[in-house]
Amino acid sequence: MSDTITIISLPHLALSLLPVLVVLVIQYKWALDYKEGGYAMLRMLGQLLVIGYVLGFIFAAEQSWIILAVLAIMLVASSWISLRTVKAKRRALLGKAFLSILIGGGLVLALTTQGVLRLSPWYKPQFTVPLAGMIFAGAMNAISLAADRYFDEIERGQSSVHARRVAFNTALIPMTNALFAVGLVSLPGMMTGQILSGVDPLIAVRYQIMVMAMLYSTVGLSAAMFLTLITRES
Repeated sequence: MSDTITIISLPHLALSLLPVLVVLVIQYKWALDYKEGGYAMLRMLGQLLVIGYVLGFIFAAEQSWIILAVLAIMLVASSWISLRTVKAKRRALLGKAFLSILIGGGLVLALTTQGVLRLSPWYKPQFTVPLAGMIFAGAMNAISLAADRYFDEIERGQSSVHARRVAFNTALIPMTNALFAVGLVSLPGMMTGQILSGVDPLIAVRYQIMVMAMLYSTVGLSAAMFLTLITRES
């Protein structure tokens, strides 16, 4: 198997954005908020261009304090974004979201990097930063779904215990669907990237199993902790 990967030129990369324009046009025609989608795409482009340069610096530096600072920024950002679905309660819930992602995601990150991969040094940036990104993003999405559904159930007059149960189930749906689909419907990003770079598919499968278990547990732990914290105050 070839160890080379195709380099995407900028003109060819631009082709991948054409379907995005179609979706934005559909949103506009159907009187939906196309501006939010357009803003999100522009923000994604800007963020990824910046992070490309930042990661180059981080990987070259290989210093623990830099990695810890990056993880802290990722934690704060994911906590804030996770509450986008409940903007009116954002500031009041920020601490709970942060704690939930820190503990739920942090424990899984520590187990994965130190127990499963046994990184040396412990903060090896080429592994720690991408895995932390996947973990914190998973926790962020779970809390976003859980918060939205929980307060929706409360507004409908349901008890806090019932709302917590429904919200937790809702938070797990995307990840549960991913578990059912992996290998049949989809080849997830990490596995696809490894295969494209020439890694033996069976080795790539091992890594993907680790990732799927890592994400499912992160989603469950972070959502459960967040819902427990907000239920106590209901």
